[in-house]
Amino acid sequence: MERRVALVTGGCKGIGRWIALKLGENGINVAVNYRKSRGSAESVVKKIRDYGVDSKAYQADVSDPGQVKRLIKSVVRDFRGLDILINNAGDWCYKPVAETTDAEFDKIVRGNYYSTFYCTREALPFLRMSGKGRIINLGIIGAQNASGIASMGPYMGAKAAVVSFTRSIALEEAKYRITANVVCPGQIRDKLLSISEAEQISDPKIPLGRPATGEDIANAVLFLISDHASFITGNVLLVTGGWHI
Repeated sequence: MERRVALVTGGCKGIGRWIALKLGENGINVAVNYRKSRGSAESVVKKIRDYGVDSKAYQADVSDPGQVKRLIKSVVRDFRGLDILINNAGDWCYKPVAETTDAEFDKIVRGNYYSTFYCTREALPFLRMSGKGRIINLGIIGAQNASGIASMGPYMGAKAAVVSFTRSIALEEAKYRITANVVCPGQIRDKLLSISEAEQISDPKIPLGRPATGEDIANAVLFLISDHASFITGNVLLVTGGWHI
């Protein structure tokens, strides 16, 4: 995977940060998208460059189609191509539907579903040229079968739409050797934890006995973009430690 180019939306914090760092550690050049947290994005870029690969931060609100066009053009210009798209960015709120405002609903749906559509559409011409393009969309446990979670209706609906959208893209783009998959995290209470740190903590709610981490999600993404997963597309990978069973 060395010298391939990846774009990670929302790549400056939380799960997105873990993904961006994991890709850089494995020899991939990484474009780190952020909306507001420039300092955090630049910190991630510096860490990735320490791995000996190229990285650059790009400001864009990926729920805005015009900004997405600018983002993709800038990444392709600077890195001379694009091989991997990680749609990680997304807003959420914990509130019953009856109390959710139009603005809150719009922000959640645009931030999670529209952003995935806009980024995928603009990236596809370059992923096709790659010859082994990869699209990974971030979901949530339950999205794979359109399950509901109280007080998270708009978010769950948007993530279920992302799953269906991903499967459609997998069918449409298979002829270009592009794979598209979804990674669904379970409950991650502390996104800063590494796997080695989590292994020192007991969590009886998780069948495997330890808390989930952002690094677990990053490892799943790394597998799905690798050549080992070249025959896997249109799938949903649940990374929950058995919590969903």
